[in-house]
Amino acid sequence: MPISDALWITAPKACALAATGYEVPAGHVEVAALYSGVSRGTESLVFHGSVPESEWQRMRCPLQEGSFAFPVKYGYASVGTVIDGPDDLRDRAVFVLHPHQRRFSAPEAMVLPLPEAVPAERAVLAANVETALNIVWDSRVSSGDRVVIVGAGVVGALVGWLCAQMPGTEVTLVDRNAERAALAEHLGCAFSVPDNCPTEVDVVVHASASAAGLATCLGAAGMEARIVEASWYGSANVSVPLGADFHSRRLSLVSSQVGQVPADRRMRWTYRRRLEKALALLSDPRLDALISGETEFGDLPARYGAILADPDTLCHRISYRQDR
Repeated sequence: MPISDALWITAPKACALAATGYEVPAGHVEVAALYSGVSRGTESLVFHGSVPESEWQRMRCPLQEGSFAFPVKYGYASVGTVIDGPDDLRDRAVFVLHPHQRRFSAPEAMVLPLPEAVPAERAVLAANVETALNIVWDSRVSSGDRVVIVGAGVVGALVGWLCAQMPGTEVTLVDRNAERAALAEHLGCAFSVPDNCPTEVDVVVHASASAAGLATCLGAAGMEARIVEASWYGSANVSVPLGADFHSRRLSLVSSQVGQVPADRRMRWTYRRRLEKALALLSDPRLDALISGETEFGDLPARYGAILADPDTLCHRISYRQDR
């Protein structure tokens, strides 16, 4: 059985590299990682032990090992080269929903070749783009709408970038960090701090994972507007201000979660088709601005907690170049 180092979260706020065995049975391919991406929001909840037990099964990653009771091998944004598999995949750069690990095996059906226009360094964003695409579908944004996204992290910024490409759509990213204004402009969006957030808008997306951010969303919504809650709070309880004029304005507050394709697309869109579309969308070089740093895999255990704790982290890329 081949053995490779993988990042394991061993207890709340503790992690280590551990030699991990894997098999390459029929129908699987072996992949040598080039890069993986740290998804700060979800991985932080896992790292802190904040995934509620009721969600342990629903929140499992496709190729996760262990459980949220610890130890757990978690992550879902790996880019690598196929070193053993069918001829049409061998030596190709691919994206796999796999945790942080130097070499691993995956079912052939889960291995997606990168489009020629998408470099491996940028492809670590694929899972985030897939989430953002699902949020846009759930939001029902249309051309010409006024749209506010509260929370200019990776997912919020990607939602803004997607919406801003619709003809006539006016998109504002809202964040407490005024330095995110440059990112918003780079992605074709306007920017505001919460105190100056636009009001009477058609669609609002919440991606800040905070009660204050959700309150800002409710205040931004126009009459009968749609508010999409894209944040996940884990085991935290969140106050939602549903008094005052929430009902008289007939607001709609709906959730979005990437684990399900929206009902109006489910009969036509498979998970693979959605992820293939996300990969294709990564041909835009502007998205390199969402990579906020890079760490060598061997240094990851010492830096993982700080990466997750840093509010300036967008997508942090892990490089396996020195480990190959």
